[in-house]
Amino acid sequence: MGKLQSKISFHTSKYRADGSEEEAGPVRAVQQHGPAHTGAVTSVAALKPDLCLSGGRDKSVAVCSWRSGAALRRFVGHEREVTKVTSALDSSRVFSASRDKMVMMWELRGTSGPSQHFSGHDLVVTGLAVSPDASQLCTGSRDNTVCKWDTETGDCLGRAAISRNLVTHLCWVPGEPYVLQTSEDKTIRIWDSRELQVAHTFPAKRHIQTCCDVSQDGRYCLSSSSGSAGEGGEATLWDLRQTRNRVREYKGHFQTTTSCVFLPRGPALAPSIATASCDSTVKVWDRDTGGCLATLCLEGSGPLASLAACDSSTLLCASFNSGIHVLQLSNHADLALEEVAVF
Repeated sequence: MGKLQSKISFHTSKYRADGSEEEAGPVRAVQQHGPAHTGAVTSVAALKPDLCLSGGRDKSVAVCSWRSGAALRRFVGHEREVTKVTSALDSSRVFSASRDKMVMMWELRGTSGPSQHFSGHDLVVTGLAVSPDASQLCTGSRDNTVCKWDTETGDCLGRAAISRNLVTHLCWVPGEPYVLQTSEDKTIRIWDSRELQVAHTFPAKRHIQTCCDVSQDGRYCLSSSSGSAGEGGEATLWDLRQTRNRVREYKGHFQTTTSCVFLPRGPALAPSIATASCDSTVKVWDRDTGGCLATLCLEGSGPLASLAACDSSTLLCASFNSGIHVLQLSNHADLALEEVAVF
């Protein structure tokens, strides 16, 4: 794990914004590091400054350097596969959820065992969001419930159930007491974490909503849709602050879009978002026009499970078949998305 291999890979393809494949040219070698997990990687999150957090079907949580692929910590405690991982910005605490119905908190500088357990869901935990100060945690499950926890004591501070609300993802709105949630009932909800009540429900989509993200300024949120054979699979931009209406859609994936993230602003990059799909492609979009700026096909990776933005030009992508891919945005004559490493 973390060891650099001499093997060179050439299995990526680049596409123009209209979907046509570019003519073959010099291919950048992909650095192959030892795998972070045995088997599928189900979730990945960026840590500061150059670390990432990941969970997999091997039931473990790993902390790695995405620059070198070096493994720094491995946490083992779950009895079944890890479904979600997350952390608060600039916090030494990280969190994981699992199919064993359990959520655990781990200390980056502590022992290898969990420092806190959060037990109370009846089915697999599929949503995980921590407050900016890491004092509170919200969790969601296929048992139709959302729970709020005190991270110091492990106490459940609230529990709310909504019929058919099979939670798929949670994320905390920066600087606010609100938590965004997507669901298999095709809706996106905003929860007020103070009373654990629904503050707003966006108009239902046609397909299951699989993931969500919030822009750093708290103005917009994203959701992604399930799909197949070119039907569905879009990402949707919503206005969080004023009208709370749908702003635009980003269409181009042929299967379920499993993950969507806002990219941090860069000096040469227009406001952008990225999406990953079961069709093994990652796409970068112009947030304001809806145009596809770049597409990368990770051939042989299988379904892509999770995306994390490290900085304005670096993405991490978790895959079922081939580990965690490090992707780089290069802005030469045309914006291009390239794979530079995998671990």
